[in-house]
Amino acid sequence: MKVAEAVGRALYAAGVGQVFGVVGSGNFHVTNAMIAAGARFVAARHEGGAATMADAYARTSGEVAVVSVHQGPGLTNAMTGIAEAAKSRTPLIVLAAEVTEPRSNFYVDQEALAHAVGAVAVRVTSAEEAVEQTCGAVRLAVRERRTVLLNLPLPVQASEVPEGALAQAAPPAPRVAVEPDAAEVRSLAELLAQSRRPVFVAGRGARGARETLEALAEHHGALLATSAVARGLFHGNPWSLDVSGGFASPLAVELIQGADLIVGWGCALNMWTMRHGHLIGADATVVQVDDDPSALGAHRPVHLGVTGDVQLTARRALEAGGGVRREGYRSPETGAGLASRLRWHDVPYEDTGTRERIDPRTLGIALDEILPAERVVGVDSGNFMGYPTMYLSVPDEKGFCFTQAFQSIGLGLATTIGAALAQPDRLPVAALGDGGALMSAVELDTVRRLGLPMVVVVYDDEAYGAEVHHFGPDGHPLDTVRFPPTDIAAVARGYGFEAVTVRTRADLKAVADWVAGPRGAPLLIDAKVVADQGAWWLEEAFRGH
Repeated sequence: MKVAEAVGRALYAAGVGQVFGVVGSGNFHVTNAMIAAGARFVAARHEGGAATMADAYARTSGEVAVVSVHQGPGLTNAMTGIAEAAKSRTPLIVLAAEVTEPRSNFYVDQEALAHAVGAVAVRVTSAEEAVEQTCGAVRLAVRERRTVLLNLPLPVQASEVPEGALAQAAPPAPRVAVEPDAAEVRSLAELLAQSRRPVFVAGRGARGARETLEALAEHHGALLATSAVARGLFHGNPWSLDVSGGFASPLAVELIQGADLIVGWGCALNMWTMRHGHLIGADATVVQVDDDPSALGAHRPVHLGVTGDVQLTARRALEAGGGVRREGYRSPETGAGLASRLRWHDVPYEDTGTRERIDPRTLGIALDEILPAERVVGVDSGNFMGYPTMYLSVPDEKGFCFTQAFQSIGLGLATTIGAALAQPDRLPVAALGDGGALMSAVELDTVRRLGLPMVVVVYDDEAYGAEVHHFGPDGHPLDTVRFPPTDIAAVARGYGFEAVTVRTRADLKAVADWVAGPRGAPLLIDAKVVADQGAWWLEEAFRGH
């Protein structure tokens, strides 16, 4: 058996069953070896899309995925998606063929590329060590939650591995949950006992810990919120504030600012989640719980940092709490407000739509009513991105995929494809701006080819809206960021989609008809949205970049 086949089979034996990619000569044999072993392969139309699909699949499924690329340009094409995954600490294997001859057209310093975006680079160096080095890459991805570039040099690929080499390939042991220090847990329990208005803010590190966090919050009367990437974690809980940060509703902002104790659970408490600190009251105590000690206080000072697994720490704090259950922040008045004024749907607004353009708030409220509740929503970056996040509800934390760590536009469609494959029983909904939609339109072919019953919503303002609203008020010329009208619905039909252009709420009847069935093709909604105001969340982005 040659190294290329052994590496592919070893990846599958190590528990990696999903691979995305664009296949060229350098990664042809290793990709086919994964498929032959039993892995599911999804061919993207661009390596950037493949990397983002793999990232989203890993986030949504909780499993390590592979993106397979050609040497040199295959890897450079994928780098934006790899940067997003690396910044998000997504356990992911980037399987890249590699040339070692500097005079080759395909030569780049692939290891340096990985390091430049925060990924870890390893290399298969010999036939004798190929299987162990491959399994070691998977172990590294799992145990350290890292995006790992596995370089597979062309000269090594053709070598023969020793007989029986695959016998050592096996899935890595699960990541060991970090037990919190008892003294730190006691300090947390004391702060909770003293608090009158506690708020929990759960991040991606709190996924899977819902029941324990809810029990602890109930005992101490805490309200529950999430960062954007963990949206949906507390869906359905009557004391949930939904998202904390730029997408928080006015009532959620008011209640978080009124907290005397904020506990971040597996949450960075960064400028987005805390609105540059404006959500933290002057006298509020801030606690951060994370199993990575380097994360504690990384974005803002905290009064107490607890190094520990979120689930274990919450359980130990509940055990240490003792005493009777307290009302805390869960007063009848707060409960009544949450029941009637929390959702953005309940916040009054002046509809600025016309006969030619629909208000994105009106669009979001209508789509939330029309589309099935069991959905997985992927959101691209841009001026529009708050509207789907604020107005499209999701059933749980696996119903929302938000690839925003690198803030690149153009990732939303591929994000939704990856998330859809990880949640096949849900309706995938991709929310894109027109810039990101046209940048990634090639992956519409992937949606149609896979037979995904996806809804793609394009918030079309015929511009890079963030730049228009940021630079326009100062009188700068905007010709570089505005574009002539594009019939994006016609583009989608060319890829085999059903498509509808929406200018008013009445036009959404076609969406309701599609939902009613038979959904024989995916649907694209080209929503011509009003473009008369910038988004406050993008203003925060420009202040913080």
